[in-house]
Amino acid sequence: MKTTLALVGRPNVGKSTLFNRLTRSRDALVADLPGLTRDRHYGKARVRERSFIVIDTGGLEPDAETGIYAEMAAQTRQAIVEADVVWFIVDGREGLNAQDQVIAGELRRSGRQVWLVVNKAEGMRAAVVTAEFHELGLGEPLAISSAHGDGVAELVDLSIPADAAEGADERPDHPRIAIIGRPNVGKSTLVNQLIGEQRVIAFDQPGTTRDSIAIDFERDGKPYTVIDTAGIRRRGKVTEVVEKFSVIKTLQAIEDANVAVLVLDAQQDVSDQDAHLAGFILDAGRSLVVALNKWDGLKAEQREQVTRDFERKLHFLGFARLCHISALKGSGIGPLITAIRGTYAAAMAHLPTPRLTRVLQEAVTRQSPPRSGLQRPKPRYAHQGGSNPPVIVVHGNAVEAIPDSYRRYLEHCFRDAFRLQGTPLRVTFRQGDNPFADKPARRR
Repeated sequence: MKTTLALVGRPNVGKSTLFNRLTRSRDALVADLPGLTRDRHYGKARVRERSFIVIDTGGLEPDAETGIYAEMAAQTRQAIVEADVVWFIVDGREGLNAQDQVIAGELRRSGRQVWLVVNKAEGMRAAVVTAEFHELGLGEPLAISSAHGDGVAELVDLSIPADAAEGADERPDHPRIAIIGRPNVGKSTLVNQLIGEQRVIAFDQPGTTRDSIAIDFERDGKPYTVIDTAGIRRRGKVTEVVEKFSVIKTLQAIEDANVAVLVLDAQQDVSDQDAHLAGFILDAGRSLVVALNKWDGLKAEQREQVTRDFERKLHFLGFARLCHISALKGSGIGPLITAIRGTYAAAMAHLPTPRLTRVLQEAVTRQSPPRSGLQRPKPRYAHQGGSNPPVIVVHGNAVEAIPDSYRRYLEHCFRDAFRLQGTPLRVTFRQGDNPFADKPARRR
């Protein structure tokens, strides 16, 4: 599982600025997920060779008993519970504050690994700006600037474990499946059907599963690993500490899988929470199978309505495989397994460079990229840049000017040519270098 980092401190000490720097985006990787308040956000971060999950908090006011500050404090305390590492952010320009003393005491009692980070230290001597913070008793204070990036990468190197050197190569060579969905949609019942035994608890009560459970099993002589996860409730419904803790476990399970099965209750409307979960699966680059559960309990006209509702609210999942199942009765499980294997094969597909280039050239012949100013982008060849999800790198001249609409057109062409159903597909562009750029001009 990836390391989870929580950014903790008083309001307005620069936590959100630091969060945006770590995630390399102001809003693209901030997940407005069910169970998270507006002041507690999750994002994916990568600094040098280290990748991790970072939690931004709204600020900790330890003495607040009511109102918005009390809610922010509760959310911050929950982030501390979920985290492996805590960065305690203090303001180097304001200096030591009485609230910092209270927060430091609370962090010492938390049992978490805490790093004391003195922010806003740009243009100041580190020894001077950190001197008074030694009395917090949290070890050596480290000076950074979240606005300018000074010292941030070095702090990550010190506090976040490096990614395993083997990376994805030592992952099992079989599908690792995360079962994802809201509480009480039938996830644990589905897991029991997949493995053929009553392995996980399944009650008709939301929130039964509290942690993610990985189970190896075989079906038709082929190996799988399935991860049963706790359901994520909608905003405002996550009240118990143990259930809040399961949110991060679900996000980590998505990261650790290569196929996600998003379980929807066909007898309930598609909700915003379903869309949020699907969005996080896409952000993580995981291949996806959508399982409409409890399908057997619907009449023909209800099935048509459910299908229309799914296509309207989750239209961005057009690439995903859709299965109709009954986890309780076991119907549709065979097609679901087939869809999982096909989706896994698509995510791990080897895409030969010659064929990729032919598909690219045929696509450009049918529809050229739109002009950008006086020049027209000229994509020339393509090669595979990664898998799980497949990444296709397109080289050419002026390709940095290709709009997103044409990128989507190329994605559609590659997906159709290689039958990459069920997996996200990412097309990136790389500007071709001028081979004569460094040569002196010829004299006439």
